[in-house]
Amino acid sequence: MAGGKGTRLWPLSRASAPKQFIQFVGDRTLFQATLARVADQEIYGPPLVITNEDFRFLAAEQARELGIKLGGILLEPMARNTAAAVAVAAALVSDRYGENTVLQVLASDHDIVADQGYFDSIEVAHQTALSGKLVTFGIKPTEPATGYGYIEIGEQLATNACKVKRFVEKPARQDAQSMLDEGGFVWNSGIFVFQANQMLSEMAKFAPDVENAARTALSLATSDLDFIRLDAEAFAASPDISVDYAIMEKTANAAVVVSTIAWSDLGSWDAVWKLGDRDESGNVVLGNATVMNTANSLVMSNTSHLAVLGLEGVAVIASEDAVYVGRLDDSQHVGKIVKHLASAKTTAVLTEMHPTSYRPWGGYTSVLNGDRFQVKRLFVSPGKQLSLQKHHHRSEHWVCVKGTAEVTVGDKVQMVSENESVYIPQGEVHRLANPGKIMLEMIEVQTGSYLGEDDIVRIADEFGRG
Repeated sequence: MAGGKGTRLWPLSRASAPKQFIQFVGDRTLFQATLARVADQEIYGPPLVITNEDFRFLAAEQARELGIKLGGILLEPMARNTAAAVAVAAALVSDRYGENTVLQVLASDHDIVADQGYFDSIEVAHQTALSGKLVTFGIKPTEPATGYGYIEIGEQLATNACKVKRFVEKPARQDAQSMLDEGGFVWNSGIFVFQANQMLSEMAKFAPDVENAARTALSLATSDLDFIRLDAEAFAASPDISVDYAIMEKTANAAVVVSTIAWSDLGSWDAVWKLGDRDESGNVVLGNATVMNTANSLVMSNTSHLAVLGLEGVAVIASEDAVYVGRLDDSQHVGKIVKHLASAKTTAVLTEMHPTSYRPWGGYTSVLNGDRFQVKRLFVSPGKQLSLQKHHHRSEHWVCVKGTAEVTVGDKVQMVSENESVYIPQGEVHRLANPGKIMLEMIEVQTGSYLGEDDIVRIADEFGRG
């Protein structure tokens, strides 16, 4: 599941590029790390991705970078929480592979260490699912965390999983501490394993509106390049509800595998700090940053250099256009400031868009905006090309700063090398392509009366965009 638009890791995570597609630690994004955990073909079939249609090219490109062949990318026309996503996946897998096929459902924005203990837990869950149970994973708590739901463990089953006695919503700290002291409680990880027919049967019993909407949306789905577009009207009829509320808290067949795996849902900046490599003062420093007389803090910048002096227990996070500063122990509440920003016309864009936007061919970064002009940095992946297009209200100057560009202007096709430029007159048909083996980088200067992204008339596009 890769459709969430989380805001708790703002300003790096935005609605247009949420945390699952961002590289926080290591050399992969969270989405790519999730795909890598299911890449063993002796254990898994081709992974099926369910995501928002706005993220379709991000998901496809990040899978391609890993060389992982997907079983498909299902596109949700709107957000309907996890119950609808699980129902669609179960219905598709049942039709494609058989109703007894076992699914493992993973959120793509969790950090998990896939060691032998992890795969041992997967095997216990697999065997338990074959016995007809709907299995979730319970993580042994290490602290009285208030950002997770909890599961009370029941009696042990023959497979070494346990029955679920009850689910507990995210508790107050005092209640979390009581459960930790009492024992017999685990964190609810949001990982599920079940047979397709078992989940669909429980859906029909406890959430028939979800099941009906999922089956109809799938039956009316259309193919679009490598994507499966669920029918919008049918999918919209599904209640907006999580699979926990809809099924797991109601079914008598819920089971839990208790695991000691290293797991985090990376739902806050303090979770990122706990995951990172800390120096002798307890600091995690990532990117362009320097700290002095500072302790137990998270300092990250992917843009300008940050210098932090004389602080303790803080998060200082810089993106290209915003900086967040707050106490680490208060970072569960970043969503409050994001809501405040979103409510004001002048700051709402900071919660939605990054200065860097990704496209199926690469992307662009907005560098400078002014009256009747805009400067962008374009980056085009090897072998990719933009649509053949024109603009009614602007002209463009392109300067090649890295790689070699193939530029079409009207009927003329020319090669543009580093330190060379080309002019695109207003209204002229044009295209930019990268025929080389390295990333192409261009500086684009737009001038005109209107510079919005909707002033694009696409004449031909290999990605099926109108």
